[in-house]
Amino acid sequence: MPDIVACKPSPMSIVLTPFARARLFPQVPRGNTIQDCTPDAFEQRLNDDPPLKVLPGYAPFCRLHVHRNWTSTRCMAIAITDENRHRLRSGYEARTPAELPVLVRWFEGIDAPVADYLVVILYDRAQLAKEGEAIDADWGVVGCLYTMAPEEIPMAPITMMRNALGVEEGGSGVPLDREAYRRSVEFWERHANWRP
Repeated sequence: MPDIVACKPSPMSIVLTPFARARLFPQVPRGNTIQDCTPDAFEQRLNDDPPLKVLPGYAPFCRLHVHRNWTSTRCMAIAITDENRHRLRSGYEARTPAELPVLVRWFEGIDAPVADYLVVILYDRAQLAKEGEAIDADWGVVGCLYTMAPEEIPMAPITMMRNALGVEEGGSGVPLDREAYRRSVEFWERHANWRP
């Protein structure tokens, strides 16, 4: 009779999705994306270092891993004040060629402070397959928030709407949560992303 060998459970595996790789590590580096780290090194770090904490996502297939920022990446959102309001810009943009453009706004000519935390947004393998991004891992990175606090900042209202429209329109298919939407609007009325 063969010996029975106890197997240690394999650790959770994480990969960067092509969607996140293009947004977090663009071919032409920008000051408002992840700094001082290659995509492969970022992915390796997420697999090697346990997060400070794990937050529930907006749906069962989503979770957020909070890591102390080991890079010089700057915060993604800046508070709107009377002193900086004149630097706000807006335009219609799509995140990918397949998506319809939506109205977005951002600051120009402002540098945000270096973030204290990277809050990595993960989707499970089943959801990513449903969205047409099959991965060979347990979880795939779909985004990252650069924050001063070890917490999630609200998802942008347009992202919530896109999710509610379904996979065909670049969303996840999760219905709109009206209270979460109102909290998102309250935050994003007072904050904006920035661009170098």
